[in-house]
Amino acid sequence: MQVLLATRNAAKGREMARLLGQLPPHLVVETLADHPGCPEAVEDGATFSANALIKARVAAGYTGLAAIADDSGLAVAYLGGEPGVLSARYAGRHGDDPGNNRLLLSKMAGVAPHLRGARFVTAVAVVLPDGAEHVVEGECHGLIAYRPRGSGGFGYDSLFLRPELGLTFAELAPAAKDALSHRGRAFAKLAPVLWDLIQRHGACPAN
Repeated sequence: MQVLLATRNAAKGREMARLLGQLPPHLVVETLADHPGCPEAVEDGATFSANALIKARVAAGYTGLAAIADDSGLAVAYLGGEPGVLSARYAGRHGDDPGNNRLLLSKMAGVAPHLRGARFVTAVAVVLPDGAEHVVEGECHGLIAYRPRGSGGFGYDSLFLRPELGLTFAELAPAAKDALSHRGRAFAKLAPVLWDLIQRHGACPAN
């Protein structure tokens, strides 16, 4: 069967596809790069779950495929939960990772280590063409580093420090990150949900 990952972010798409590899085989995985005409979803939800559902509904409705969408972000306690649902456009332009990181570091300048706690949150929604849908969430906790570290990952990964490892997400190998990350935890919850939905509601077979 075909499954659509409702993202245009190539790095996120690769990570989501890797996490789907935990599921049984016979999935044909596509992304929105394979469907350039799909309209942009208006991410105006107040929560990660709401935005994930918005994106999955748009993608499923346009393509007729089972669509999986992720909405993720960083919540920093010292900043009252910022950037939250605005994580991808914190600095003003969607997907401006360097700008978002610079803004976050400027707001955290001089903040003591014990006040730099943060959590990564992911909501993953699956929507089938017949309208069946479900959302799962995952999160993980860490600290905001004083400077970017590492060349892997994307988004805020170079600033998200796991203190017990002394490493940021951008310094971890992909498999190690998957085992710890908010997205990895959410996709682990998604596996039984996805297959239950497919078995009960069916989905479009691969061409």
